[in-house]
Amino acid sequence: MTGPVPDPFADHPDWAPQPPRPVVLLPATGQTELRGQRVVVGLPGLGWRADLRADDRVVQASRTFVPVIAEHEWYRAEAEQTEVFAPLVPADRVWVETVGEKGGPELSRNLLDRLVSLDSPTHRPPTPVMDADSVTGRRVVHVADAEERRNLRAVTETYTGTDGDLCVRVTSELDWYRWAWRGQAPTTLEVPVHLLWIE
Repeated sequence: MTGPVPDPFADHPDWAPQPPRPVVLLPATGQTELRGQRVVVGLPGLGWRADLRADDRVVQASRTFVPVIAEHEWYRAEAEQTEVFAPLVPADRVWVETVGEKGGPELSRNLLDRLVSLDSPTHRPPTPVMDADSVTGRRVVHVADAEERRNLRAVTETYTGTDGDLCVRVTSELDWYRWAWRGQAPTTLEVPVHLLWIE
């Protein structure tokens, strides 16, 4: 056979798994509800820090601040009803992660196409797990029957499951972080890689 291999999904686009909606970063100054939202903080031209959660705004001396908590501390505080220290970050230095609309740009393999501006934080489009170099510990989205399951973490790399499918085991983020602070092994779910995207 000398011709190209036919694409099995070419005439049946409904069979091909659809990527999840991308994460879009919006300034916290325009958001009304911040409590529990994922946020990114930083300074234009300097850099950005993610894996953080916000609490409700605080106004001090006519300036608006956002209490920002490391995500693992936020999960522990919520699960165990404890108080944790939350530094106050000026609201204009906080961006909120929101779920955008379907059909954003695809991830390019070309480095020059992936260059970003340092004026505001950026977020990559969802990446299929099958294209990722490593996945353990990463935030993933499980898409099945047009439903997106978010707030998951991968707990393994890709392996061959009992049915011969390439799979990754995932757990809820609460169980992921509980594993760290209590040593309690998480409940996991085996998911075929073609249904998983790195968020």
